[in-house]
Amino acid sequence: MHACINKYVLNRIFGLNLGPMFTTRPEITGTFGVASSTHWLASQTAMGVLERGGNAFDAAVAGGFVLQVVEPHLNGPGGEVPILLWSEREKRLRAINGQGCAPAEATPQAFRAMGFEQVPGIGLLPLTVPSAFPAWLTMLRDHGTWKLADVLAPAIGYARDGFPVLPRVAQAILAVRELFTEHWPGSAATWLPDGKVPMPGSLFRLPALAATYTRLVEQAERDGDGRVGVIDAAMRHWQQGFVAREIDDYCRTASVRDTSGEKHAGLLRFDDMANWTVATEAPLCADFGRYTVAKCGFWSQGPMFLEQLGMLRHAGLEQHAPETAGFVHRIAEATKLALADRAAWYGVAPGANRTAQQALLSDDYLRERWAMVDVQRASDALRAGHPAGFAPRLPDLGVSERSLRASDARFGVGEPTFASLPPVSEWADRELFVGDTCHIDVIDRHGNMVSATPSGGWLSSSPTVPALGFALSTRLQITWLDEGLPNTLAPRVAPCTTLSPSMALRDGEPYMAFGTPGGDQQDQWSLAFFMRHAVHRMNLQQAIDAPAWHVKHAPGSFWPRQTTLNALSLESRFAAGEIDTLRALGHHVVVGDAWSEGRLSACSQERDARGRLLLRAGANPRGMQGYAVGR
Repeated sequence: MHACINKYVLNRIFGLNLGPMFTTRPEITGTFGVASSTHWLASQTAMGVLERGGNAFDAAVAGGFVLQVVEPHLNGPGGEVPILLWSEREKRLRAINGQGCAPAEATPQAFRAMGFEQVPGIGLLPLTVPSAFPAWLTMLRDHGTWKLADVLAPAIGYARDGFPVLPRVAQAILAVRELFTEHWPGSAATWLPDGKVPMPGSLFRLPALAATYTRLVEQAERDGDGRVGVIDAAMRHWQQGFVAREIDDYCRTASVRDTSGEKHAGLLRFDDMANWTVATEAPLCADFGRYTVAKCGFWSQGPMFLEQLGMLRHAGLEQHAPETAGFVHRIAEATKLALADRAAWYGVAPGANRTAQQALLSDDYLRERWAMVDVQRASDALRAGHPAGFAPRLPDLGVSERSLRASDARFGVGEPTFASLPPVSEWADRELFVGDTCHIDVIDRHGNMVSATPSGGWLSSSPTVPALGFALSTRLQITWLDEGLPNTLAPRVAPCTTLSPSMALRDGEPYMAFGTPGGDQQDQWSLAFFMRHAVHRMNLQQAIDAPAWHVKHAPGSFWPRQTTLNALSLESRFAAGEIDTLRALGHHVVVGDAWSEGRLSACSQERDARGRLLLRAGANPRGMQGYAVGR
């Protein structure tokens, strides 16, 4: 006991990271560069770029394209990616909006005319403009140093020559095998060679994707002049060339089964892709003690993190250890209020109230919101706030149950980061949809930082476009068909994405890049990680390894968008007494597996007394594929 007290005193008073002593892996420490992501091949690819003279932006782009290949159940070339970056040359934070917009023909009236009350979860109807490629290339052009061919070479190599199949890739393919073989032949040809699910650990090739990226490089090098000219030419070929033409043709001519149980063609057209552009903007920021946290705007759920920060300034979290009911309860109750605000106020459709959105992040509003928290009782009500005096309006929350009654719910339900992985012998009897997101963080020796959360276009989201070798993003399912909401479906307007990378300054200096996959859980897992690190001074790996949780207290972002209230999911590593206390507080507690919550990555930098840069990184052990590397 005496040793434990001494350790706590040293940690709290002197800021030393002496305990807990055990972590699943070391916190990486170095001076040259660090990278962390949800897959070891992406992390090592990024580090390889740094070793060969590239900067953090080059490295993140190369690693991001590798993620498209090696985690195809979680993201793909036809998806999207929001990016946060710190440029040491410019001395500023920037956000790259890589969330594609809705097609011009996508309107609430059009969907209702087809008999829908919700946008389907899979198929061709929920497609948005595929935006990951131009978003990555925008960062490469504006901040990188490498040529297009060089950053794409690792991804092309893995797609052409083969990459090891993760168990969850095989699981994802098996879960939708019937859909592929009976309704999506292009996907069956890509993912079921010889009609068989690939074996975990085997090498798998994506020759059509390799050919697409090779063609993009060759045509861009023919048409572009210099490094920047080639990158611009590649984006034109993606948005206004053969990629856009193939997608247009496929959406017009193919008719495929979706969650309605019926066949529909797509609404996405050449002009939608040609007219969409990547936006680069200043991120939203909020202070918490020594830290300033940067998030993407109200086109994402990122402001939810900032709302929670503002409320938790008043929570006294330093008095509650991270593995206690007091710590979990206070954060969970702030999360519930932020989730309610997200449902009522987030989005960039014509119905969005910009004045109310700005007020959501004001000190006065967030102090009032925290005053609504009962530290002795869990709330079971969805309580959206009244920022700047405006009354909230929620969507029709009964629509999910009506949609489910009229739908084929075997495929396309939700965006689970961690579905329980059954024994291989039971896979054929399980109908599971597995689709999610990836994450990558990089810091180089100059102090440049990147945090990016690519997603969408995973293999089971929509049919593989045969001529291109990849699927497209179904992010429109996040919109509502109710008129006048901030996230109502609107032509050429992007849905409010769940994707939410994070970046933090400390004492005004660039400090940390971090994030996680997880749909609605992203700004919960990353927020709890941040609090464990910032308040309780856990190092990056300790804060990632610590027992985690999330709440469900809002309509889900993904089809069928069911509303759950006051549900708290905990890893079983919490002490039984703390779990009992949370139940006594009124939480509807579900205890999951010991290592089931989150897929966090993080990198940090700071200078010592002599001005030398010290870099650190940590990675998620859950699922046995996250990896941090550096030297």
